[in-house]
Amino acid sequence: MSVMETMVPQGFRSVTANMGLKDLEDDFAAVVSEVPARSAAVFTRSRFAGPSVALSREDAPAQRARGMVVLSRNANVATGRAGAEHAAEVRRRVASIAGVAPGELVIGSTGVIGRPYPMESIRAGLAALAWPFPELDAAAAARAIMTTDTRPKHITVRCGDAVLTGIAKGVGMIEPNMATLLTFFFTDADIPAGELDALFRRVMDRTFNALSIDTDTSTSDTAAVFANGLAGPVDLGAFEQALYDCALHLVRDIASDGEGASKLIEVRVTGARDDVQAKRVGKAVVNSPLVKTAVHGADPNWGRVAMAVGKLEDETDIEPPRVRIRFGDLVMHPEEPGDALLAEAARHLAGDEVVIRVDLGIADGAFTVYGCDLTEGYVKINADYTT
Repeated sequence: MSVMETMVPQGFRSVTANMGLKDLEDDFAAVVSEVPARSAAVFTRSRFAGPSVALSREDAPAQRARGMVVLSRNANVATGRAGAEHAAEVRRRVASIAGVAPGELVIGSTGVIGRPYPMESIRAGLAALAWPFPELDAAAAARAIMTTDTRPKHITVRCGDAVLTGIAKGVGMIEPNMATLLTFFFTDADIPAGELDALFRRVMDRTFNALSIDTDTSTSDTAAVFANGLAGPVDLGAFEQALYDCALHLVRDIASDGEGASKLIEVRVTGARDDVQAKRVGKAVVNSPLVKTAVHGADPNWGRVAMAVGKLEDETDIEPPRVRIRFGDLVMHPEEPGDALLAEAARHLAGDEVVIRVDLGIADGAFTVYGCDLTEGYVKINADYTT
């Protein structure tokens, strides 16, 4: 795999525009393959999932989506029958422009909950679009789907003769549950639908489902991959690794850009009963407000990590004397750290990327999760979000 930011997968076209949801910037993106494609997708399990999720989830089993359409700054969630009708209309209109069936498009919507789309301005904006769209512009599409992100998130790599491009958005309301904010992958690799679905779910579980900013699961989480086959077949193992590398790059970018964040936190759990337990422990640590604030203040208070592990009261095979806690490579527990070691740990915590290691001493289960520190900026952004 090699990073090729100037390359684009064959056959994908994109357009971005302002539909009146944001003041000046683009708030609409569509990416569509010129030819039929195979697809795989996962979605939020929120009980308040929006109509965009409902529409896309209904058609996902067919695995024939060619691309996506996204509106940002408005989640179109909890908007009743009108919201469902509006989501269907947006998808139908974009599909008509691109000459594809509505079910061949995944629709996403992200932003404020409980507000209807401004359909007059959206209809006017869509009327100005015409097929064929320009060649895929991943940077523009990634920018158009942003809400409180401070920068667009995208990556393009080569895998054999194929090219893979990924885009993502999200910096808050992030605790994915079988999905992942908004993220989309486009490739010209030829991959059978069953294999594409299986490897996509494996990658999502180890990347975006390993991410947490604030423990809150979005109502709009959507993740999808589209493969149109124009570059021919690729080695499936190599493609899965390329997809994993792309997804992990986006995850780390999202974590470091978390709302108000100043640091990326990586929690590596080893020695667990199994990977599921390791993930549970990692999430408990990375989601702890006390751990997050200690990291923000570069306070080597390893006791907060111990607290986070210890609150998993049902994990009765976790025995404190066997647990080893490290900041970076520095052992904080069970050995008692002296002043010199605490000072060195504080220097590690003061960096832009902080690694916390927890070894449970049970078996060989392992999992790594990603998050960020908790700052005054997070409170400010979310206190003022709709005003």
